[in-house]
Amino acid sequence: MAIPRKARIFWPVLGTWLLADCTTKDLAETHLVPHVSEPVLGETLRWTLAYNTGAATGISVGSYSRPFFSIAALVAVGLLANLYRRTDSRATMTLLALGLVMAGALGNLYDRLRSTRGVVDFIDIGVGSWRFWIFNVADIGVFCGAILLAWQLSKNPTPPHEPATP
Repeated sequence: MAIPRKARIFWPVLGTWLLADCTTKDLAETHLVPHVSEPVLGETLRWTLAYNTGAATGISVGSYSRPFFSIAALVAVGLLANLYRRTDSRATMTLLALGLVMAGALGNLYDRLRSTRGVVDFIDIGVGSWRFWIFNVADIGVFCGAILLAWQLSKNPTPPHEPATP
């Protein structure tokens, strides 16, 4: 039995991005000291290990952050899985975007479930005294995938369905 085209696009993207996220987070925790910056490209790019108990940009719901954002990630994964099921196999960019977003959601969800410290972040970018918030590979997947997904869905708001098989 042949592997469907959409599975040949979506699953390798999801698996590769999730593996890259988990591997880089493990390396960060192994080789970095929390809140001590290691310059990579001067002060523009640094590795700085931090744990985020909230969501992107430090959004928090206090002591409920861990369960709230874990449930939110599970809901998002469910919605993305449904969108994947409904997406036509010819919608390559949509499938790529879905793989990136779902990998990022699963990577950060894994961190939330495995430790009360929060999501492992380590990529620190800035210029001079201006610093972007610290983030990780999962966040890059969510951000880039969401932009690509929004662009694809704006071109075709209703993803074409696969033909029904008898």
